[in-house]
Amino acid sequence: MNILIAILIFSIIILFHELGHFLLAKFNGIKVNEFCLGMGPTLVGFTKGETTYSIKLLPFGGACMMEGEDGDSKDERSFNSKSVWARISVVAAGPVFNFIMAWVFAVIVISMVGYDRPVLSGVMEGFPAEDAGLQAGDEIISMNGYRTHFYREVSQYSLFHPGEDVELVYERDGKRYETTLSPVLDEASGRQLVGLSGKPFAREKGNLPDVLIHSVYEVRYWINNTMESLRMLVTGKVGLKDLSGPVGIVKLMGDTYDTSESKGGTGQAILSMVNFSIFLSANLGIMNLLPIPALDGGRLVFLVIEAIRRKRISPEKEGMVHFVGLMALMALMVFVMFNDIRNIL
Repeated sequence: MNILIAILIFSIIILFHELGHFLLAKFNGIKVNEFCLGMGPTLVGFTKGETTYSIKLLPFGGACMMEGEDGDSKDERSFNSKSVWARISVVAAGPVFNFIMAWVFAVIVISMVGYDRPVLSGVMEGFPAEDAGLQAGDEIISMNGYRTHFYREVSQYSLFHPGEDVELVYERDGKRYETTLSPVLDEASGRQLVGLSGKPFAREKGNLPDVLIHSVYEVRYWINNTMESLRMLVTGKVGLKDLSGPVGIVKLMGDTYDTSESKGGTGQAILSMVNFSIFLSANLGIMNLLPIPALDGGRLVFLVIEAIRRKRISPEKEGMVHFVGLMALMALMVFVMFNDIRNIL
């Protein structure tokens, strides 16, 4: 059951990503040969107009296959016959649609359970926050210039910036104050802390404008989470062994579903999956925008270079770069999948 739920969620998110490419391709007059979900041999499909719609055997990935996208075509409606800005819009549409989907999921969750304001429930005794005079009820406005809208962002900042001094702006009784906190070692947890305490699970509901704007902040939260995780990976603060792929994510989703169902029933479990989907959709959007060959971000790099120099890079050279990038990504996927299976066992 958990596997089916995970496949369904992945499928919806990937389908919406590819729908972005599809709709912008159609808008720009590009011929779409096939729009599919999954990989491998076709299980079922039908053709309507010029496009074949299909479901493939392997329930991973999807594609919007456009005429002449990865090769030469004399068709006047081929991908490469369109202006560079039209092609940029088509390629960028996939990740943009992921962010839109993440926002829609966030609207659902926040309208039902609310959001956690960055308000302190107290401070830890003997830590810098107490020495600086912070107290329960203070609202954290920003940390080193980063504007906070949820208490989770306060915890997130401390997690991704351990040991760093924090220039804190907080509000009390309508007035704003500034202070600088230098974290100290908490022997119990082994972490560098400034001593702020809050209730990330305490939610408050707002009106419709509050829901809509805080849904944007929710997507920003998960985008920042992904970007900070990548920064730690690049700087060596976490290793490849800490990466998790589809197998690990499916297990985590299954565990989350079971825990939520046991505590709050099926409705709570479904809501937890919608919440999980915010992270997955935002994460997919960011990962696809990375300037890595074979990904949307890699294709955008070539298109931006073309727009600047007003001359297209040789299709053969671009194709070779994307092929090498694809092989590298496949190798990484195999490594991550092996790592997931090892961790589960």
